[in-house]
Amino acid sequence: MNKSNFVRKGMIVAGVTLALTACSPTFRNHGYAPSELDLADVIVGVDTRDSLVTSIGEPSIAGVIGEDSWYYVGSRWRHFAYRKPEVLEREVVAISFTEDGVVENIERFGLERGQVVAINRRVTETNIQNVNLIRQLINSVGNVSADQLIN
Repeated sequence: MNKSNFVRKGMIVAGVTLALTACSPTFRNHGYAPSELDLADVIVGVDTRDSLVTSIGEPSIAGVIGEDSWYYVGSRWRHFAYRKPEVLEREVVAISFTEDGVVENIERFGLERGQVVAINRRVTETNIQNVNLIRQLINSVGNVSADQLIN
């Protein structure tokens, strides 16, 4: 085999490899929402802010409205070639506390057909607090462009 045939075949293989890898989707995770397994160790009415920091970590958002709630926000995106990134899933875990700093409610919210849906709740009271804030968190996570960060 002469050198020009070898180079030509190498370029064809490289081109085909590049074309095939460019067509595969890339997945990215933004933020952090603890899993059900992580939250299984949290005991409503017993655990405190300090014990949550050691067991599941710092929240994404805390003290937005007051010191009585923590919010963990996570999303998964699919990037495919030249197309606009697509949100595959988005979740908010809301943990509210009593005045003494003891866990009062644990709620997980997701996004289904553009609507906020309660996926899981471990609550001591049935009233959902700060639903508008949770809706805004779910709808806006990851929707920040570079020009918004500069201004």
